[in-house]
Amino acid sequence: MAIKPVLKMGEPLLLQVAKPVEQFDTPELHALIQDMQETMEYLHGAGLAAPQIGVSLQVVIFGFKKNQRYPDADEVPFTVLLNPQLTPLSDEKEDGWEGCLSVPGLRGVVPRYAHLRYQGFDQYGKAIDRTVSEFHARVVQHECDHLQGILYPMRIKDFRLFGFTDVLFPGQMVVDE
Repeated sequence: MAIKPVLKMGEPLLLQVAKPVEQFDTPELHALIQDMQETMEYLHGAGLAAPQIGVSLQVVIFGFKKNQRYPDADEVPFTVLLNPQLTPLSDEKEDGWEGCLSVPGLRGVVPRYAHLRYQGFDQYGKAIDRTVSEFHARVVQHECDHLQGILYPMRIKDFRLFGFTDVLFPGQMVVDE
């Protein structure tokens, strides 16, 4: 398998709605997921969506034990999620800093639902149904946005809280997205 180049903001594919996965447990799907996992781990990402590596399919992966880009975040179990559906469990939203492998070197404060349920399938077609909150909920929403052609800067409400990582967090070791 291979580490793939990540498309950057401005690439038209990142603004498109991804197609649903129609066949599970195929060699092509397993290869895609392996490439995504290797790419995400190599770049120290918290998650990755298939469109970010040029594949317009509703496939996201996310999860980590510790992540140097988000050192204060709690562990998120590694998950492969296909054809996701998100359901907010309340109107409560939380603001939090986000970065993106497709928007390198920048961070911004984004409001996200604090509690949600996500449903979908793993690569074998087995149903996934979880209720999550905090950073786990944020990561899922961020990655699933990619499947709708939405990048996190589109969700920023206050552009005073958006900028270059090295300027916003001087002196901190922040791995470049």
